[in-house]
This record gives sequence, structure tokens and C-alpha cells, in this order.
Amino acid sequence: MDFYQKAKYYSIEKFTTSAFSLLANASKENLIRLTYLAEKIPKKESYREKIRWIRTLFQIDHPALTIARRVLKETHPHHRKKMINNFIINQLLVGTNRRKAFEEQRGFKPPNAMLISPTMRCNLNCFGCYSGSYSIQDELPFEVIDRLVGECKEMGIYLVIITGGEPFLRKDLLDLFEKHQDTIFQVYTNGTLINEKMVERFVELGNVVPAISLEGLREETDIRRGKGRFDHVVHVMDLLKKAGIFFAISTTQTIRNSETIGSDAFIDYLVEKGCIFLWNFHYIPIGRNADLSLMASPEQRAWIRERFAHFRATKPILMVDFWNDGCLTEGCIAGGRKYFHVNARGDLEPCVFCHFAYDNIKEKPLMEALNSPLFREIRSRQPFSENLFINCPLIDHPEHGKEFALKFAKYFTHEGAEGFFTELSPAIDAYSKTYRKMAEEAWKEKIENSIDQSPPKEKKAAGSPRC
Repeated sequence: MDFYQKAKYYSIEKFTTSAFSLLANASKENLIRLTYLAEKIPKKESYREKIRWIRTLFQIDHPALTIARRVLKETHPHHRKKMINNFIINQLLVGTNRRKAFEEQRGFKPPNAMLISPTMRCNLNCFGCYSGSYSIQDELPFEVIDRLVGECKEMGIYLVIITGGEPFLRKDLLDLFEKHQDTIFQVYTNGTLINEKMVERFVELGNVVPAISLEGLREETDIRRGKGRFDHVVHVMDLLKKAGIFFAISTTQTIRNSETIGSDAFIDYLVEKGCIFLWNFHYIPIGRNADLSLMASPEQRAWIRERFAHFRATKPILMVDFWNDGCLTEGCIAGGRKYFHVNARGDLEPCVFCHFAYDNIKEKPLMEALNSPLFREIRSRQPFSENLFINCPLIDHPEHGKEFALKFAKYFTHEGAEGFFTELSPAIDAYSKTYRKMAEEAWKEKIENSIDQSPPKEKKAAGSPRC
């Protein structure tokens, strides 16, 4: 990095750190003024648009303001500094500009994040686990993971998401986090290996954000994960909150727990325990003992979409629904458009739920693998529909998913993965058709409401509404 770039980075760092310090106690009026300054930093229009959206949230006293202040007041100072430097500055500001420059120079748009599974070993045996059919013999060598993180940073990617298996069975992960101090690592974990000593290590590192799995409250969690698992996760949440570590909760919606996940009681409980972020995924019949009967019904899926919209407007917690929130990401994010998955064998999968591949990352550089015929074909078809309530090529547009898996991929990444596109195909097609009718009505209503609420000059240009 030359002197000019260092000086520019230092200026951005000082401005952003000062801005977020003000955020904790500043008046709403000063925060709104601050967004006008922030809007001048990123080169990419989509990020400037997001800053304008944040300004709107401040103007209407949205719970997002409470969330921001919670993060700044409740997190450990070192952790807060790392979150600001690694995520806000490196990933969103500097990284955005670097990814844009990379695209202009190389003709290839890098994704925003990498998801990687260092191991598929796990110390639990949850029914319906999406990764339960992978071989537990294969593990990514530390050198390969380290290389991939480095290649990501060259493209402007400073957000690396770790999953598995249970990632913390790999003791060398903490060495990876320490080596790449400029990167933010979100780790999906069952929480069983997190104790006081590990939380102290999180505080020292500052760049780790745990995302702990829950299935709802005690009954739902213990049924799927084992007796006592809920109480242990509660203990871990208490440890993290006391230490000032930003953490998320990860849920998997099934037909059995939808009512709990969509309840005020569950969300209020998470807020009380210090959770800042909720990731909701949906059970897909892949992996261990694929079971169609576990899928949330189309009616439950539609209900959760509506409940999350309600929670986002009323609760001081960030929430993302992996299936239903396409209007936040302009559709499907797979195939390297915004993210991709590297499994423990090194296979580059379009999505953590797409168990097929074209390349293995041990055999070629990341940039080359991201430009495979499979990934290019996926990106050329996204977002699959103008209706951003139906985004997934597996569940919502299975005609695309089958083509990607059976025609453009070279191989499936574990035994039995092809069954989703063969034996289960008729049932998935029927599910898709049923939900599509609901989604079309809901999307039409949302578009009409979005246009009606736009100022007169903007009505013609009103685009896709936010979730």
C-alpha cells in the first residue's frame, strides 16, 4: 500500500471510528447529518443507496437506531473496534471500492463473502442436518484455508463465514483468525465447545462473531439437538453478552418449530439475552435422511415472511431470512454472485444447499474457479424472477436447479445428493407451484403499496420494495 493509499485509509478509519462513537449518544438530527457525509465515501451507487435507506430509518425512529446504539454500547471496546475496522471499513467501504476496481481490471465481479467448511465432523447428530451426508474423513488443510482467505482479500472480500460440521472441532481456526486480523469471521456453531476460556480468546481476537444454532426454545431445540442443548446455548449467550461479544442466533424453520420462531416471545427472549442478529434458514430435504415431511408448509413459509417484516419494524434485532429476503439482495446470491461455499473436500459449491460442483479449489486459483461454466450459467439466469419472494433455484425454480445440477455441474459432492433432483423432484415441483401462487399475490400487493407510498415524482421509478 503506497503513502497516498495509507493516508486515505487512515482518514477513512478515523472518520468512521469517530462517526460510530457519536452514534452511541448523538441526537437523531446529528446522525442524519452524518449519513450525508458517509454517502460520499463508497464509489458504488448501490452502497450509497443503502446509506440513504439508513438515513430514512433514522428519520422515522426505526428500531435500527436502537440496534446500532446497542452494538456500540454493549460490545467490548476491542471487539467494537475490530467490527468497525474489518466490517464497516474493510468490507463495506474499502472492500466495495476494491471489488469494483477488480471488476474493471479483470472483467469479473467478485462476490461479497466466502462461506467455507473446514471440517464436516460434528459432535451432535441432529436429524435433518443439511451436511450430514458428507464424508467426515475429508478436511481442508490449514494452508488451503489460509490461501483462500488471502485470495479473497486480494479481490476485496473481508467477510469470511465458517460453517461445517462443527467448526470449533478444528483447533487451528483460532490461529487463522489471529493471522488475518483485518478480516471479520462469522462462525456458525452449535455452541457446545464454547466456554469461558474460548470467550476470553474471542475478546483478545476481536474479529470473531459466533452464530449459534437454536431451533426455538427448550422443547424445539432439545428435540432436534439433544437434551440439555438449549440450556447450554443460553449459558453461552450469557457468557458472550457479559464479555461484550456481538453474536447471532441461527434457526432452521421446519414444520415443527415455525410457530415458535415466529412468536414475539422467542424474539423478545433473544433480545433480552443480548442477541443482535437472527439468521433464519429453511429445512431443505438434502443431507442426512432427507425428509420432505420436515419442510415448513407453504403457508408457514408465507407466515414467517410476514412475521419477519413485522419484527423488523418493531424489534431491536437484525433479521435475515435466507429464502424470503430476496428483496434485500435482489434475488438469489449463489454461484459467486454474492457468495459461494467451499466444502471440507475443497469442492466449490454454488450454495451451501447446492451439493454439486464443477471445480475443486485445491486444483486452481479461486478467481478461476469462480468463473467456471457452472457459476457463469447460474449468474446469467439470476434473479430467476422479478418476484423477489421466490428466489431459490432449488425450491422456487426447480427447473433451473435441475439443469444446474444435472447438466452444468461435473459431479455431486456426496453420495445420494442427486436424489433431490430425481426421486424428490415431483414433490418439490408441487411445493413450488403451491407457494408460487401465494408469493405472486403477496408480491403484487407489496409492489402496489410501495408505489402508493412513494412521493409523486418517484412513483414512476419506484423499484423493488424492501422486505
